[in-house]
Formats: sequence, structure tokens, C-alpha cells
Amino acid sequence: MDEVLHSVANGVSWITLNRPEAMNAVTRDQRERIVALLAEASADPGIRAVVVTATGRGFCAGADLRGAPAAREQVAGDVARMIRLGAQRFVGAVLDCEKPVIAAVNGTAAGLGAHLAFACDLVLASESARFIEVFVRRGLVPDGGGAYLLPRLIGPQRAKELMFFGDAVTAAEAKELGLVNRVVPAEDLEKTAREWAERLAQGPTRALALTKQLVNASLDTDRASAFAAEAVAQELNMTTRDAREGVASFVERRGARYEGR
Repeated sequence: MDEVLHSVANGVSWITLNRPEAMNAVTRDQRERIVALLAEASADPGIRAVVVTATGRGFCAGADLRGAPAAREQVAGDVARMIRLGAQRFVGAVLDCEKPVIAAVNGTAAGLGAHLAFACDLVLASESARFIEVFVRRGLVPDGGGAYLLPRLIGPQRAKELMFFGDAVTAAEAKELGLVNRVVPAEDLEKTAREWAERLAQGPTRALALTKQLVNASLDTDRASAFAAEAVAQELNMTTRDAREGVASFVERRGARYEGR
């Protein structure tokens, strides 16, 4: 059985975690496959949006720790290296993907699974979805970018509340907090994800990529640097066919037909 299902349709790359019996806890092989698929999406002009979802009742229960070394076998630097090359690289691949990435969260997203969703550009959640900062329950520090992502999404105090207590957050609560864009019935999740992704795939792909970069960098920089980056991004964008088409369609009072180039 393929543990990561992949298909491309109408300009959308569909990446589906497929270990339902393990609540889609991510193995090393799955992680590497998804990192590679996100890199391929960036490089392929035929792919203009990405959806990350899962089969079964769970979106992702976090990292599969069964293959992790026991504490007595570790030497200084092992854990930091494992996190840097594993969970952090995994989440970074989503943040750095040059195409918009939608999370379609079908069930529980815990630990690294929650951070996988929060790293996506847009998050759709089934009514049955839950988000859990599970690390504190195991006596662990949040990894996979959690302490970076959550304060930027919901502020430091609410982030600390989730991380200190490790309580499950329902889809409705996550939407109220600002972690989720929209909550839909389970039977509508795939349909809504497809509609959103195909709408993005018909948009000005390079402009969306540059917009994503600007927004992701905005909270890590000062105003002067952000304004300078914005000006450079617009300069680069104006060299694309889609920018010229967008301006022409406005002047000619017609709908734009974007090619993603």
C-alpha cells in the first residue's frame, strides 16, 4: 500500500497521507516523499496549487516515533540534528513551496500533524477535526516549528495556553482562534478543497508565490525591509505574462486568462 497517495488534476497536486491504521503518523519515508512532492510542485509550471490531506479518521497524529533512538543511545547533538533534518525540514518545505498549499484536515491533527496544517497557506477543517499541541503530554518541547508558527497565527498568550495545557481544540474553536479558514461538514471537505485549489490554480501563479513570500517574511522583518521586498517583488512580477494579461484585461474590460507564467 502506498503510504503517500499522489495525483495531479486541473493544475492541482493532491498529496494524501495514507496510513489510516496509524492515524497517519508520519514516517521518515512519508516525510521525504512529501518534501520531494512539494519541491516538484515548486518547479513544475503545470502545478499551480497543492492540497495536503489524509485518509481515514485522522489527518496526522504527529511523527511516528517507533524508529527513534532510545534516550540511552543518544549522544549530544543527535536530537537537534534529527529535528533540524526531520520535523523542521518537513514544515519548512510547506512554508517554502512556491505554490499555494491548502490543508484539508479530515480529523485529528496532533503535534507535528497540527504544525503541518498550520504551515499551510489556507486551512480547511472537517467539523470532526481536532488540533492538539500534544508535546506537553509527553514531557516534550514543541518542535516542527510550533513555537514559531503559533504565536504568529494567534499571538503568544494563546499559543502558550495551547502548548502549556495540550488540550484538544475543536475545529470550531480553531476557526475562532484564527487557526482555520473554514469549517465544513465532513462530506464537503474534499469538494471545498477542490474548489479552492482549482480557483487558485486559475490565478496568477507567480504573483501568488511572491505574495506568499512577502506575507511569510513580514513578521520577521522591519517596515523598511518589508517595503523594499514588496517593491522588488512587484518589479519581478511585472515581467510575467500573467501580470501583463491582468493589466490588459483591466484596460480591455474583460476577464483575465492566467497561464501561471
